[in-house]
Amino acid sequence: MREEIIDSMVKEKIINFAKKGMRIDNRKLNEYRNIDLLTNIITNADGSAQISLGDTSLIAGIKMEPAVPFPDTPNAGILTTNVELTPMASPMFEGGPPSPEAVEIARVVDRGIRESKMVNTEKLAIVPGEKVWMVYIDIHVLDYDGNLFDASFLASVAALMTTKIPYKKFNMQFSGSDTLPIDHLPVESTYVKIGDFISVDPTLEEETIADARLTVGVDENGDIRAMQKGGRGSFKTEELYNILEINKNIHQSLREKVKQACGVQ
Repeated sequence: MREEIIDSMVKEKIINFAKKGMRIDNRKLNEYRNIDLLTNIITNADGSAQISLGDTSLIAGIKMEPAVPFPDTPNAGILTTNVELTPMASPMFEGGPPSPEAVEIARVVDRGIRESKMVNTEKLAIVPGEKVWMVYIDIHVLDYDGNLFDASFLASVAALMTTKIPYKKFNMQFSGSDTLPIDHLPVESTYVKIGDFISVDPTLEEETIADARLTVGVDENGDIRAMQKGGRGSFKTEELYNILEINKNIHQSLREKVKQACGVQ
């Protein structure tokens, strides 16, 4: 009962700020927290990135190795994503097998990358039908203050863009570039609904009392490639259109952050 009263008070405070077009951390409703994104921070990984999104921070690492392809895609490489939420990042997390929250984040990241066709997996075949490259995306959360979806996705995209295929490690001959075959540069943005107001990049406090959550993944053309709804509440049709309109401006700025971190024009 005490927690419900506190949540109700926090929600009322957030809504009162939202009526003025502001949030309790002085951001606008459509404004992200500060983003710091660094790449190539793990020397023994094939690609890596660290992101700080406000007080949320995490690391994404990429490892590649030869593997047997799936029977239904014998000529395509394999992508797999894992998220680790440890007690070190937040007392809300527990050790042991992946929690439902970790599984959901991993699926959202994986789907956004896969459905945008960011990585050309057909170019990851070593011996078609017999051997392909498997790409492991491992995300380790360091500090949690909301919006792990966007932080995980941006760090994973940046890590993939700077990944080098480890031909020499596996004694393989190669000609040309050893960079991962990247065809698209997707980004994801997460929104929460609190009362009648929509905000982007929620803090932990905002996530806790939000009625509903929506993550939208788009490619560089602004085409929607993935969406994930969370929370018990719902979005009206006009609210969804409003989110998509806001997203047009946001996804460009996020993409520039990634490009800048990866040294891409």
